[in-house]
Amino acid sequence: MQLVVARIGRAHGIKGEVTVEVRTDEPESRLAPGAVLATDPASVGPLTIATGRVHSGRLLLRFEGVADRTGAEALRNTLLIADVDPEEMPEDEDEYYDHQLIDLDVVTEDGTEVGRITEISHLPSQDLFVVERPDGSEVLIPFVEEIVSEIDLDGQKAVITPPPGLIDDRAEIASARDEAAEASARDEASARDEDEGA
Repeated sequence: MQLVVARIGRAHGIKGEVTVEVRTDEPESRLAPGAVLATDPASVGPLTIATGRVHSGRLLLRFEGVADRTGAEALRNTLLIADVDPEEMPEDEDEYYDHQLIDLDVVTEDGTEVGRITEISHLPSQDLFVVERPDGSEVLIPFVEEIVSEIDLDGQKAVITPPPGLIDDRAEIASARDEAAEASARDEASARDEDEGA
C-alpha cells in the first residue's frame, strides 16, 4: 500500500534543499537519508533522500541528483509516497495511519451518526478529520483526545464527544435566527398595541 508521507514545499538556500510538509507520524524512518520514495506526479521520481535536517522547526531534505535551487524549485508541491505494509501498525498504540482512518463512521457517545471520514488534514498544530455529513456538507473535527474518545478499527467507527457548536453550529445559528425573528415579531406586535391604545 502506498501512503503520502510528505509534500515538498519551497526551495531553501542554493544547494538543492527543500522544505517539506510532513504527513507521517514517523518522519525519522519514512524520511531518513537513503529512503527511496515514489512521487506524485510520477514523472518527477522516484526520489532518494540524500540528507535531512531540522531548521527553525521545519524539516529540510535534499535529494540525490538535485544540487541547486532551480532543481529544488522544480520539485515544489510534489507529493512523496512510501510503500507501507497494509497490516503494519504505528509504533505508538494511540497513533494511526491515514488509510486506517479514512471511511470510518463518526458517531457521538450516544450513537448519533455524524458522518464519514473522507480525509485527514495535517496541520502544524494538530490533525483534523474531514467528515462528510449525510447531507453532503463537511465538518472538521480536531483529532485530539478531548474530542475523539475512541477509534474502533474493528467496528469501523470513531467515537467523538464534541464540544457545543462543533457539529451542531448550523442548528444553533438557525435557532438564534428564529429567536431573533420571534423577538422582532413580539416587538412589532407590542408597538402596534401601543399605537392602537394611543
